[in-house]
Amino acid sequence: MPEVPSHLDLFCGPGGFALGFEWAGFKPILGLDIHPPSVATYERNHPDAATILSDIRKVSNSDLERKLRAAPLVITAGVPCEGFSMSNRNRNRFVDERVFLFVEFLRVVEYFEPPYIVLENVSALTRHSNGFFKNEIEGGMRALGYQVEAKVLNAVDYGVPQRRRRVFFVGWKPEWSFFWPEAQHGSSKGQAPLVTVWDAIGDLPPLDSDQEVERYSAPPTSTYSALMRGDCRFLTNHRAPKHPPDTIAMIGTTVPGEPMYPKFKQRIRLRADMPCPTLVSGGIRPQFHYGHPTQPRGLSVRERARIQSFPDRYFFEGGVVQGRVQTGDAVPPLMSKAIAQKIREGLDRGPSGRSAEPETAVQTELFVSIPPAVVG
Repeated sequence: MPEVPSHLDLFCGPGGFALGFEWAGFKPILGLDIHPPSVATYERNHPDAATILSDIRKVSNSDLERKLRAAPLVITAGVPCEGFSMSNRNRNRFVDERVFLFVEFLRVVEYFEPPYIVLENVSALTRHSNGFFKNEIEGGMRALGYQVEAKVLNAVDYGVPQRRRRVFFVGWKPEWSFFWPEAQHGSSKGQAPLVTVWDAIGDLPPLDSDQEVERYSAPPTSTYSALMRGDCRFLTNHRAPKHPPDTIAMIGTTVPGEPMYPKFKQRIRLRADMPCPTLVSGGIRPQFHYGHPTQPRGLSVRERARIQSFPDRYFFEGGVVQGRVQTGDAVPPLMSKAIAQKIREGLDRGPSGRSAEPETAVQTELFVSIPPAVVG
């Protein structure tokens, strides 16, 4: 195995998979996506990797190969989830062509034959059409010679200040091995406490409607915020949404944890002492989804990035609305890192390595294994 294993990311978004794998010791070598601001964000934050801005259906295997500087040892894909989302009224019908894009992932996997592959999507995929798509994805991976397991994981269990349930399909060639990461945060003995909204954003400067602040005004208030800040001296992407006076008043009078709108129960004002519910992209409308727990406004892109576990040095291209789309759609890097570490362990064991699960100590000190240089 090369000293630094390589990572190819399809449907890469802004790079949540890539950052998590980078934290686990992988080298991102290519990111592909159809969304221009996401590709711009990936490119800015992973300058040594190649990028392709295109519909994957228009990109041949040879096109990918020409862009690569090394053979990928793992291929990941955060396949578009809108077709499987509970908010999609047509989710039980085969009317959204995006639900079949996993076939393109399998096409690329068949060509490169990496030791490990990972596909991520919303947990509702496992129930969609009575399990049809889950069975098709697993069957497709097995047909290509992979052992496959699918498991629903919650980001909050891996140090992300957000309850975000996602299904991961992990495939590995029979001569390799894989074991799922254990939950590191929770109420069980030996686990670290859950990371809360205030742990994540409590140190960030206050904002008025449409205000932007580029400097920190207070030291980190938690281990998590210190990790996210790293060595950054200047803030980026910390602009509040522009609200009319009635929206400001409405947010300000909403009790944290309660809905801000009578007709939209899921759009709540966040509680400071709890993890955030699942962040969503909000589509392309200039709207916000959650209210700040102590200030009468929606969240900035930087606050959303913190809640997704992107460090402050990670800049999101495209402005407030597109930054909101990207942070809502991304794989949380700390969640990605948990998967990546187990794959790295398998690569380190080598082909025909131990078949018994290695003993692993539950991590009780927050995020001790992220290299400071990565987040500084």
